[in-house]
Amino acid sequence: MVSLPGPPVNPFPPEFKRLPENKNPTDLINVNHISQESPPIDNETIRRERKERVNKKIASQKAISVILRREATKAVIEKKKGSTRLFPGTVLEALHERITALRWESALKVFELLREQAWYRPYPAIYVKLIVMLGKSKQPEKAHSLFQDMVDEGCIVNQESYTALLSAYSRSGLFRKAFSILDEMRNTPNCHPDVYTYSILIKSCLHFHEFEKVQSLLSEMASQGIKPNTVTYNTLIDAYGKAKRFVDMESTLVEMLRQRECKPDVWTMNSTLRAFGGSGQIETMEKCYEKFLSAGIQPNVKTFNILLDSYGKTGNYKKMSAVMEYMQKYHFSWTLVTYNIVIDAFGRAGDLAQMEFLFRLMQSESIKPNCVTLCSLVRGYAQAGKAEKIEGLLRYIESSDVTVDTVFFNCLVDAYGMMGCLAEMKGVLTMMESKGCQPDKITYRTMIKAYNMNGMSHHVKELRHALSSVGKPESKRGMSDSRPPHMSS
Repeated sequence: MVSLPGPPVNPFPPEFKRLPENKNPTDLINVNHISQESPPIDNETIRRERKERVNKKIASQKAISVILRREATKAVIEKKKGSTRLFPGTVLEALHERITALRWESALKVFELLREQAWYRPYPAIYVKLIVMLGKSKQPEKAHSLFQDMVDEGCIVNQESYTALLSAYSRSGLFRKAFSILDEMRNTPNCHPDVYTYSILIKSCLHFHEFEKVQSLLSEMASQGIKPNTVTYNTLIDAYGKAKRFVDMESTLVEMLRQRECKPDVWTMNSTLRAFGGSGQIETMEKCYEKFLSAGIQPNVKTFNILLDSYGKTGNYKKMSAVMEYMQKYHFSWTLVTYNIVIDAFGRAGDLAQMEFLFRLMQSESIKPNCVTLCSLVRGYAQAGKAEKIEGLLRYIESSDVTVDTVFFNCLVDAYGMMGCLAEMKGVLTMMESKGCQPDKITYRTMIKAYNMNGMSHHVKELRHALSSVGKPESKRGMSDSRPPHMSS
């Protein structure tokens, strides 16, 4: 690994005492030991907590009223389509909300309404935001159409608008069109591509594993005297790491360190740690961590999440516990991702008590679980053969506002199949139907595997028929029922 400037340092402060190595997760120091040592709660504390609850309730009511007002505004906009006397702030706010949420169809409708207003004047920045939104929504042709409208309305086309259009095509993997736009930029005054343009195109090429195109772009940048910036290098390091191209990743980091203008930052650190930790190279990950710290780069919550995930997946529960304690000691607030990582780790380790404690802890801190959390719990219970625990979790989901999707139900199907609970597995299809979730190929393949393992081949034929119709238009399904198959026991 490349050497970063500065002396090697311990990744944890001297006052932080590491625990001896232990692979048994049940021997870990439970993070609830702090609550056990807390002093008794007095009346003043109770009054303060009651006041905080009342204040939170009042704040929540105010937030709801604001949301309702915004929804009413949206309704007014839809009803007044065709009106030319709408208040500018109302329309622009509605447009901004839709662009931020990537609701591209609704955003384009509001934009058409905006163009009908008597006070409307073409504004390039709005066009650029819409083109970027369409690129993120994989709508390159609509982005091109909007770009053309921008030109027709007399807006000055500049490097930023061209880069937005180029990004729209490259995000969809349409590199021939993206590179033709790059050529057009080179031949257009005041629109020459800069490091930002190249960085966006490089990122898209890396996403589609077009590594040869990346090298070509880097060479082109060098020939034109355009130096990569920190964002460019971080994009390369992250992509090479994810693709397990460690030689390319390290050579990129070496080149980055040679540039006076580019300094590694916490993004560089996290990408490098994720690459080595995700591939099980724990010792290399730890060495890199120490070197980044010695270079003065401070870790953030994402850094610790990467360490937790790497230690958890390699069964290094003592070091995982040490990171958890460190975060607690130095007031790094746990995020949903943090909880998902540690819940999954303890579930895989078979430590259901710790897994359940962490699940209760995240709820007490008002962190709402998502499908990743629920899947980890289901896998943990299934691995331990605790079907009754899964039933309890399903009751919790039913009484909560947590939204489940097909991925969760597939995890549930796999869990029941693993435990041989075939009746419950079959019942998942009914649950999916009631939640408006459609089974996919993974659903049916998982069920087929479970029935085959239990010698129930008579169910397999019907499931194979359902599998063959997944993803086909209704007209091509013939007389087959589009609903999930209901098999007899």
